[in-house]
Amino acid sequence: MIDIEILEKKEKKIPSKTTVYELTYKENGKIKVKEAHKALEIVKILVYHTKKDAFILTKQFRPLIYVNIPNNAIRYELCGGRADKDLPIEDIAKEELIEEIGYKVDNLQKITTLTTSNLMHIYYVEVDKNNKINNGGGVDDENIDVVYLPTKEAKKFMFDQNKPKRPALMFAFCWWFHMRE
Repeated sequence: MIDIEILEKKEKKIPSKTTVYELTYKENGKIKVKEAHKALEIVKILVYHTKKDAFILTKQFRPLIYVNIPNNAIRYELCGGRADKDLPIEDIAKEELIEEIGYKVDNLQKITTLTTSNLMHIYYVEVDKNNKINNGGGVDDENIDVVYLPTKEAKKFMFDQNKPKRPALMFAFCWWFHMRE
């Protein structure tokens, strides 16, 4: 269970951990100047538990969302994370599965790579009790709830505005249902 209490919120100007670029470019004959930052690639995995006929999702507090939309700061997501290690993307996905939801797998099915502010690699995997090696919940100070969503409730969940979620989760659900038509 995620228990969050905001103790203080204040604006703070700090140097970014990422490099910020100022781009000067010409578009349709007009000179424009915009700021942009380099973002890491991310990996997301749609996990289907075959015996429970359920998707395994994560639920966690997102400070960036809290700053912009406090009521939606605890969000449902696909398992996944940033590609912040010098490993192949698929290996990072396998590590995220162990860390966040406690399942170890050998093979992943690639769904696609989306272009957002970076590249988002989306995979699919089926698991059962034999893949379970720990309780998940994240590493270090991460606080991740593992959520089993029955597939029969997934379509309703997709459109429930009271359950904040990333668009990638909805995309993956649409892919899954489309593959079964």
